[in-house]
Formats: sequence, structure tokens, C-alpha cells
Amino acid sequence: MSLLDTWTPGSHTHTGDRTITHPTYRKGTGPGVVIIHEVPGLTPRVIAFAEEIVAAGYTVVLPSLFGTPEAPFGAKAIAKAFKQVCVSAEFTKLATGVTTPIAGWLRSLARELHDELGGPGVGALGMCFTGGFALAMMVDQSVAAPVLSQPSVPFAVGRKRAADLNLSPADLESVKQHAAGGCQVLGLQFRSDPMTGSRFDTLDRELGAAFIRVDFGGKGHSVLTEQRQQEGVDRVLAFFGDKLRG
Repeated sequence: MSLLDTWTPGSHTHTGDRTITHPTYRKGTGPGVVIIHEVPGLTPRVIAFAEEIVAAGYTVVLPSLFGTPEAPFGAKAIAKAFKQVCVSAEFTKLATGVTTPIAGWLRSLARELHDELGGPGVGALGMCFTGGFALAMMVDQSVAAPVLSQPSVPFAVGRKRAADLNLSPADLESVKQHAAGGCQVLGLQFRSDPMTGSRFDTLDRELGAAFIRVDFGGKGHSVLTEQRQQEGVDRVLAFFGDKLRG
């Protein structure tokens, strides 16, 4: 039996500068949450984490942006995913002070889910390569609970990139206004993770008390999956409960 057999397959299309369509998988009932997979894609552990969010009483939508759904985490899958993202114009990799182009598609997906389900808004969670995407989605008022798990783009090569939030100045200002209006941001990382750079320090400075920072000791990267920290999972569930069931 496939890990995604109990999920409803679909797709979402957004027309901005150009028309973009990506597959999606949906499951559950309750407030909406968009979970954006890490590199290399919708791995078994990403799906397992999503199942926990479903079991906690949420409608979860899993976009499939790159990689092969259900392929196990490993060198071959990572290489394939990076080949896809490196040639795609939908994702930024090294540029600073810009918002990743896929943000428009993700915001559209969040709006559609919120329009359907109502409530205070939807949750958005990104991991690793997509970790900062949840922050970019926060520009849209439909996102009420953004979670950044080990955000790693732009790649932390040099101090400027290591501190960058993968947002344009205008989008950063929108995020700050949303935060000032009461929308908090949860961030999770291993303290010594070189891939996340110093961007949590930037979030501390830009968002102040609206940024809830969680740093784990030891070595690791994938807080919610490959090097799972149960406290991190618990903090995510508590955050969604507080923000989406109010």
C-alpha cells in the first residue's frame, strides 16, 4: 500500500506572471495547514509528520514541488531534487533581497484553502530549502500560523546570504506589519546548523517578540523529520492549536 493512498490527489493552478500548476495531496478535517516538503521531496518521514498533523485535527495539503513522492531520503533522491530546483526559475538559490517566485503560487493555495474552510486563517510550514517559504506566504492575510523549520535559502555562502530572509524589501515590510498586527512566527533549528546561517538573528531583529525562536543543541538539520526532535513537533502542534483554533 502506498503511503499516499489515503490522501486525495489534486492540483493547484495560479496565474501570475505565468501559469504555474503543481500536484497536491490532501487529507483530514479541521483548520487548514499547508506543509511544504524539504529536499528531496515528499519523503516517507515528511508524509509521516503530515499524518501527525492530520491526526491532531487539521486539513493538511501537501504540495509536491520537486522530487518523486514517497521516494526515500538518500543521496540519489537529493541529487535528483537539486537538479530540478537548480534549473527552475520558480526558486531562488543565491540571490539576496528577493522573494522566491513560488511564493505567489503558495499564497494562492493558502487563500483557496482559507476561503473554503474559513476560521482565523491557515497554517504554513516549510522545511529546509522551503523553510523560508512560509514567511513569504505570511504576506497574505490568509496565513495565520507560519512555521519556519531550518530555513536554508539563500544558501548560506557568505555573511550576507547567511542572514538573508529570502524576501524583497516590500514583502519584508508586509511581514513586519502582519507581525505587528499579532501574527507570530515560529522558527525551529539546530543551533549549530551551518545551513540556516544567521537568519534567525535577522528575524529576532526584524520581528522582535513576534518571532518565537526554538534552538536545539547537538548536531542535525531536519528538525521534524530526519533528525526529529519531539519537542519541535510538540511546539508546532501547540502553535497551530493556539493560532488556528482561537
